[in-house]
Amino acid sequence: MDETSERYGHEQTEKSEDNIMNIGNNPVMQSAIDVLTMLGNKSQVVLRARGNSIPNAVAVANIITEKMLNGNSKVDNIKLDTAQEPGIGRMLSTIEIILSKT
Repeated sequence: MDETSERYGHEQTEKSEDNIMNIGNNPVMQSAIDVLTMLGNKSQVVLRARGNSIPNAVAVANIITEKMLNGNSKVDNIKLDTAQEPGIGRMLSTIEIILSKT
């Protein structure tokens, strides 16, 4: 039996590759429509973004929760992280936003 250790306050969420949406520099409305389609099939979607794409992920989450599915969806959790890239030593920020239908 494998043990999983989580830091206090970090709940485990069920993640699989089919409910994860990587947000890039695509148009925000196109990404929002893609996420809306995923939420039609799944009860939970995880938005991930890195670096300069973080504002796009936040915009997509706001569009989904406040405009498209107002009252029928919510942000369950937001995780922020910063990692140091090997070699150069440059810092890279990441965000993970978990959306779910209510």
